[in-house]
Amino acid sequence: MFVENEKHITIQALHRMPYYLQKLRELKNEGVEVISAPKIAQMLNLNEVQVRKDFAAVSDSKGKPKAGFSVLELISQMEELLGFNNTDDAVLVGVGSLGHAFLAYKGFEEYGLNIVAAFDLNPEFIGREISGKIILPADKISEMCFRMGIHIGIITVPEEQAQKVCDQLVAGGVLAIWNFAPVHLSVPENVLVKNENLAASLAVLSKHLKEKMKNL
Repeated sequence: MFVENEKHITIQALHRMPYYLQKLRELKNEGVEVISAPKIAQMLNLNEVQVRKDFAAVSDSKGKPKAGFSVLELISQMEELLGFNNTDDAVLVGVGSLGHAFLAYKGFEEYGLNIVAAFDLNPEFIGREISGKIILPADKISEMCFRMGIHIGIITVPEEQAQKVCDQLVAGGVLAIWNFAPVHLSVPENVLVKNENLAASLAVLSKHLKEKMKNL
């Protein structure tokens, strides 16, 4: 679900698709049937040319002149593009605070992600049920992923454990890793890692806030 697809959508465009999809769903609920690229660009504060190119890349039609694209068709095409119509099974490793939150969050299913198993090293967690998932020992990661045909792994462990967990996931056949540990992971060329560094994001926000506060 994180890789470029057969329609040759760029990674940058792929990152914008969930925002388009959210807005299109809102418009659908409001009864809007046709929408133009310039209108979406205005709503999301994006470049009009960029939005038009993104829509043209994902849509099977060119849109109606002076009107735009069918909202329902765009929603369907974007859901197919992002894989939301075909649930991807995933495993989560690390059931601390962030892992707990992920297991409890039901919104992933809306985006085609289904966490089918969770693992941890801590004996206090192993065997417990969290949000309907029995927590399994971390030494079973590779075996379980291989047996269940899992290709997506979510890492929410401390940085010192992340590479070992990553290696176990890769050994089990995982091809895409969503990494929340603040560390660079070494993986084979055929494995994609999407890093979410919360500390780095907070640093960017803090820097922005400090700059803005100086001007007050």
